[in-house]
Amino acid sequence: QVHLVDSGGGLVQAGGSLRLSCAASGYTFSHYPIVMGWFRQAPGKEREFVAAISWSGGSTYYADSVKGRFTISRDNAKNTVYLQMNSLKPEDTADYYCAADQGLAIKTSYPMYDYWGQGTQVTVSS
Repeated sequence: QVHLVDSGGGLVQAGGSLRLSCAASGYTFSHYPIVMGWFRQAPGKEREFVAAISWSGGSTYYADSVKGRFTISRDNAKNTVYLQMNSLKPEDTADYYCAADQGLAIKTSYPMYDYWGQGTQVTVSS
């Protein structure tokens, strides 16, 4: 059983930056393939894909809305995934969730992910 804990959210002005972290336990990243992703959900909206990273970290995939502004990375030695968010916009305001999918292929659909963090709130003021 994988347990994920998200952190790093907060209130930031437009144009600012935040770094989200997702610490995993109950699973050793370096031993078994697991894809990590970030999703977000704004009030009244569907949960949407933000970014994902392969087990090795060699492949990443981003939603068009964040491409060039957000960077996903992982440290398998620390069982941790990060989402560096730069040039934040008010439309980035949402609850952000880290997710894990056991396997090799990167997926962008949230039902395909097996485990979820509790979420961390990001608010970008204009």
